[in-house]
Parts: sequence; structure tokens; C-alpha cells
Amino acid sequence: MSSEGHDSYDHANKMEAANGASAAQLERLKTAGGHVNDQTQPSLPVVHRSFANPAPLGLLSFATGIFLISIFGVKVRGVATPNVLIGVLIFFGGVCQFISGIMEFVSGNTFGATVFPSYGAFNLSYALIYLPGSGILAAYTDATTGELNAQFSNALAMYLWAWFILTVIFTVAAMRSSWVLFLDLFFLDIVLLLLACGYMLNDSRLETAGSALGFVVAFLSYWAGTAGLFANGITPINLPVFPMYTEE
Repeated sequence: MSSEGHDSYDHANKMEAANGASAAQLERLKTAGGHVNDQTQPSLPVVHRSFANPAPLGLLSFATGIFLISIFGVKVRGVATPNVLIGVLIFFGGVCQFISGIMEFVSGNTFGATVFPSYGAFNLSYALIYLPGSGILAAYTDATTGELNAQFSNALAMYLWAWFILTVIFTVAAMRSSWVLFLDLFFLDIVLLLLACGYMLNDSRLETAGSALGFVVAFLSYWAGTAGLFANGITPINLPVFPMYTEE
């Protein structure tokens, strides 16, 4: 270790010794990450930050994407063309969930690091279906009539079956989290099941039912995300999430 490094540690030790056994004074000499606030080099401060909770961002971005997909699925005010969703699904539902997942990875949360990037990829991939120029819709469009052929519904059904399987896995993994999060994923299972069956059987009633149930998923996601955002004294409002287990 260099003499400069020894000087830094000596300075930190002297700072602690000068304050005696006063815990409050020692606490003021620590960074947010609990490290000694070494100020021997003011231009290169020691900044060990504690990370913010990334879960609210992931949950709220997921909720917004599902909410908008459901709105267009039930054709609110007769609007059925979902192209306006592309920007929201790519940037908020996609990029923001990826950021949340990366931060969960850094924080050591395996569940969040797996779930958030996965549904971020879902939003991105869903947006690409309707993105002009992606060629996905063009591949299933009849060149003569300009209408989507029968393969599109079956292809979309297989796409949804894959996400149904993945969501079931996530639902099982959430069995020791909270009732709000568990029910959120449980109802998402049903949504994907109804939509997959609806597209495969060409049954618009199942498709509408799946889209309508998506509002329940959005509500629970908003609830879980808001509970995390409002927690730790940020607001006087504390939303319960009903933990599924109690610590001994």
C-alpha cells in the first residue's frame, strides 16, 4: 500500500479517535454506505452510496404497459389499433424495466433481476410486432387483400403460450413474497391463458375476457409499486402488501 493510502487511513483513524465513543458523532463521519468519510482529497471525495429501491420503477412501468394493452384489447371508445402503444412499451415498459432489473441484480435480488428484465423484453417484443418496418405484421399480411392471414393468430397464440409458461414459473417463485405480488402474477397467468386460447381458437370473447382481466393485473401492479414508492416515510401513506410469511 502506498504512503498516501496509509495517510488516508491514519486520518480516518484520528477522526474516529478524536470523537471518542460518541456514536452520533461517528455516524456523521460516515458516508451513506457506512464507510469512513475520508476528506483528505476534497476533489476526489469518497462516495459509497446506498442504492434506491428499484422495484417501484419496475412495477409501475409494468402496470402502465398492461393497462394500455388492456385498454386497446377491449377497444375502449372504439380504438383497436395499438400502434400508439409502441413508444410507451419500448421506453417505459421496456427500457425502464431493464434498468430496474439491472439495479435488482446489483442489489442481489435474484427474483427482481429475473422478472423485471423478462417483462421488459415482453414489452419490447410486443411493441416490435406493431412497429412499422419491423416486418413482423408484413410477414403475415396477404399481399392481395392487405388483410392478416390465419397464421398470425396462431403465431400470436404460441407467443403468448411461451409467456404463460414463464409467468407460471415466476408465480411459484413469488409464493414467499406478498399476497399482492403473488395475486398479480396469478391473474397474469389467467390473462395470458385466456388470450392464448382466444387467439388459437379465434374466439373474440376469450380475447376480450383476457384483456378485461388485464385491468386487475394493472391494478395490483400499481398497488405493489405504489406501496414500495410510498414506503420508508416518503409519504404519510403506507399501503399494505400483506406478506405471505412472517419472520421468526
